[in-house]
Amino acid sequence: MSSIYLKQGFQITMKLLYQNSDFAIVSKPAGMNFHSEDEAGFVVLASEMLGCKLFPVHRLDKMTSGLVILAKSSEVANSFLKLFESREIEKYYLAISLRKPKKKMGKVVGDMQKSRRGSWKLLHTKENPAITRFISASLNPGEKLFLVKPYTGKTHQIRVALKSVGSPIAGDERYAAAEEAKKLDRGYLHAYALRFVFKGESYSFKLPPDEGELFLTKECKEQIELWDNPEELFK
Repeated sequence: MSSIYLKQGFQITMKLLYQNSDFAIVSKPAGMNFHSEDEAGFVVLASEMLGCKLFPVHRLDKMTSGLVILAKSSEVANSFLKLFESREIEKYYLAISLRKPKKKMGKVVGDMQKSRRGSWKLLHTKENPAITRFISASLNPGEKLFLVKPYTGKTHQIRVALKSVGSPIAGDERYAAAEEAKKLDRGYLHAYALRFVFKGESYSFKLPPDEGELFLTKECKEQIELWDNPEELFK
């Protein structure tokens, strides 16, 4: 099931990947607000598409596309929130940067603090740190693809982590160079895969990006295929 919406003259598609009586897995398009602001947001539109009230248990930034878990009751939502709090839900993201990282792979650990105008910054302290692991691969000249696993769920965590290693996400109007971001068709961050156990049953979902010129190049698609089992790369 999918629904097509018009946004500023362009068609955007929201897709249902899976649903049962407890939850749904829906793909959020890039550029869509998660919650309603001046126009209906992702959660409202997904509820309309499925014909039932849906409860968000995590969120994606406006620029980010990809997989979202939506509960069908407040009780189920509370159960998922507990899974997130205990870090029992594995999340994997894809990102592209036009800047070479200080290291090809590794871990970024540090507290996060609000900065100016809605931005966040990484601190050297580690009292309640954001924890992010990543690996990277070269694509076309000047392009790096990242596979990222966040172990915590802090606001702007991946965007700040990649900026901290010298590779702000391409098209990120908040953390990348403004002139560079404006030239691109989207912010290049995508929620790629989810793994979790719910009510004793194991679930695994994966969805490569299907929008964004840089994500759709031959080189990028081939590299994503090599990362078909992301959980194996972070053991």
